[in-house]
Amino acid sequence: MLNLNNLSKQLAFLLRHDKEGYKEGKIDKEGWRDVNELISDHGFNRSEIVEIVKTDKKGRYEFNTDQNKIRAVQGHSIPVSVDLIESKPPDILYHGTSTKFIDSIFKNGIESRTRLYVHLSQNKEVAMEVGKRHGNPVILEINAKKMYEDGVKFFQSKNKVWLVEYVPTKYIKKIEGN
Repeated sequence: MLNLNNLSKQLAFLLRHDKEGYKEGKIDKEGWRDVNELISDHGFNRSEIVEIVKTDKKGRYEFNTDQNKIRAVQGHSIPVSVDLIESKPPDILYHGTSTKFIDSIFKNGIESRTRLYVHLSQNKEVAMEVGKRHGNPVILEINAKKMYEDGVKFFQSKNKVWLVEYVPTKYIKKIEGN
């Protein structure tokens, strides 16, 4: 069995954050990257790429119809448009973070920082997993209903991640964590 973990991380970088590749036109405005370029320039083989897409539990990647191009469906730091669907969110969403970011969040809100959007989830478990990646996890409850009523646009990616450009502090409540 292939150890796809490191290859998956490399693929995520190449599809979401490769500023040089974007500048060089290897990633188009809709986030698509040529599969053959990933094979020739980055050492992947086709079966590895197919396996990463097929087994990714979060559904982060998609092929075009011909399977000759691939893209990430969200999480970009490069300015691409990936067919996000503007939608009315559920009343409550969650954001996972780390204790080291709490003071900044309650001072400045949740900022997208290097990414195009803030990522929010519909359940606490997913938020907790995200928070664990950054250190001692904290789950924040987001009053998405009030944000939406106040005119904030919400988008949902194809893999069901909720996205907003910014979450002001008045919509945030700490519910779990230190």
